Amino acid sequence: MIRNRLLFADDDSEGSAMVATKPAPLTSVWERSDGELIEAILQFYPTIEPHPILDSTYNAGRMWKGSMRQVVSMDIDPQHKPMILGDNRVMKGVPSNKFGVVVYDPPHVGPQGRDKSVKRFDVDFGATMECGKEHGWTLSYLYPPFLRQAKRVLKPQGLLLAKITDMVNSHKSRWAHCDFMRMAEEAGFTVCDLIVKIRKGPMMSTKWKNSHHARKRHCFWIICRNGNSCEQDGYERS
Repeated sequence: MIRNRLLFADDDSEGSAMVATKPAPLTSVWERSDGELIEAILQFYPTIEPHPILDSTYNAGRMWKGSMRQVVSMDIDPQHKPMILGDNRVMKGVPSNKFGVVVYDPPHVGPQGRDKSVKRFDVDFGATMECGKEHGWTLSYLYPPFLRQAKRVLKPQGLLLAKITDMVNSHKSRWAHCDFMRMAEEAGFTVCDLIVKIRKGPMMSTKWKNSHHARKRHCFWIICRNGNSCEQDGYERS
């Protein structure tokens, strides 16, 4: 369901001229907010005008607070009143080749513990997606259908920015960021960079009694380009 079709008019005048200045260096380890990181990414990586921006997992839009960017919000949950109400694995009615940037922050935590076949971490983490034996105890099965849609709606050379967190299930590390990068390449993206985002503290649950793995105080922001090269040189900035 698209709430505002005017968002997809052909007028790309908002911020249409990119500043022809060399972007500042960007560190591979980030300790400030997601919003500040996204802004730094949008200053550093684009080779085309980054607008319009589609946040395909908008939720309450926390990472955009304080940002001056105009963002098209998409979410499957109507309580957040997104501009596009729908599943990012389908993106029904969303035009192709429209967006300069797509942002993706999928669920990170699935069921844990001995009763992992039924336990849901709704209370602790708001986890609502199925993550059982049929999925290999990971949420990586969500990535391929989304990646196909992101590829479709992005302009050539547009950017896909994905926030991915690894998880531990049944005493095994599930390397979601590796899954995402492999699947993105299979979908036709070029994976350009990996930035480690440091949290203030590790993810914790009241259900966990013993620790067998290091508590994760980081996640990854993965930068992918809808093209065959990551190089910025050779592209015209107007």
